[in-house]
Amino acid sequence: MSEPVKGPASYFPSIEKKYGRPVTEWKDLIRSSPLTKHMELVSWLKNEHGLGHGHANALVAHTLAEGVGTA
Repeated sequence: MSEPVKGPASYFPSIEKKYGRPVTEWKDLIRSSPLTKHMELVSWLKNEHGLGHGHANALVAHTLAEGVGTA
């Protein structure tokens, strides 16, 4: 049996359903942003793309944890 998804990735199905874009698109946006700090990226997603705080935080945390070359 596989374990249930935990952490930031547990938000991904609801992010895709609510905002109508796949998580890969959101992550590509984060990677292409000139911003590099976690909270800057969270604020940017909230203000420019209308994401809620929890969803934006989950996307940024997961993307940065993958080591996208940002601080």
